[in-house]
Amino acid sequence: MIEFLVVLACTFGLTVLFSHFVIPVLKSKKMGQKILEIGPRWHKSKEGTPTMGGICFIAAILLTVGGALLIGQKEIKSVLAVLALAFGNGLIGLVDDRAKLMKKQNEGLLAWQKYLLQLIVGGLYLFLLHVLNLSDTTLSLPFTDISLELGIGYYVVALILITGMVNSVNLTDGIDGLASTVSLVVGGFFALAAFAAEMRALSLLSAALIGGVIGFLVYNFHPARVFMGDTGSLFLGGFLTGCAFALGEPLIILLCGLVFVIEAASVILQVSVFKLSGRKKRLFKMAPIHHHFEQCGWNEYKIVAVFGMASLLCCALAWLGI
Repeated sequence: MIEFLVVLACTFGLTVLFSHFVIPVLKSKKMGQKILEIGPRWHKSKEGTPTMGGICFIAAILLTVGGALLIGQKEIKSVLAVLALAFGNGLIGLVDDRAKLMKKQNEGLLAWQKYLLQLIVGGLYLFLLHVLNLSDTTLSLPFTDISLELGIGYYVVALILITGMVNSVNLTDGIDGLASTVSLVVGGFFALAAFAAEMRALSLLSAALIGGVIGFLVYNFHPARVFMGDTGSLFLGGFLTGCAFALGEPLIILLCGLVFVIEAASVILQVSVFKLSGRKKRLFKMAPIHHHFEQCGWNEYKIVAVFGMASLLCCALAWLGI
């Protein structure tokens, strides 16, 4: 427990420190977020808020976890695998954010370019798991003792799961503090699950995430002084999904991260209904679904609070499933 708190405190402190110095630099370099014209009209006031702030908690997590490894952590392979998936996706986000800034608009990489890069990172991660003997080709089903031997099909399912969850977290990052808060709750779930499974390295890794996200929320909670950007959201998506694989329960991310899944599903449903109706109907006032609630009159504080509590309930459900 002492190690857990030390790692959490170190990552929190470093994130706050880095953010304090990085935010003014981002402002001076005019690295501000562009807001989509089709988004909520009141979001235009956020335009110019520094983006790519995710680099602050990414650096803090890497430094803290690196220090923990240097002082004798034994389960190095599983930790490095999670960080590899997270960092790889974070790099994609960094490239995307840079492209947005260069184009001076809210669209960076083309969708197919982003998906291709994510599939490559996910494929390399699964190859790494295989080489390091960190996984087999069986998939455990939550709430049951059933494990399905999928053979080569395991890698197809895993790749879809990884790519889908990474993008789901990215879609959740649409209002101040939302993705950070939900990630904080899900990170807490993995910390508790790792403690219960006596997986010391995974618990410390989760502590680093928790500390980093709390530190970032100091600046990201409404009204946000910095956005994490795709750099941060894709990193978080890779990190949390990697934790599920490290726990040996990949599908559990669909339960503890159900809020992320619902956000992505709302976009898929919205687009499907819109196209099938000949561009005449919409299922929601706006998607992802957090924007729907904004259009219904909810303020950002309420949305973050409700989604955070919903995440707690989802994590409680996931706890019963492992």
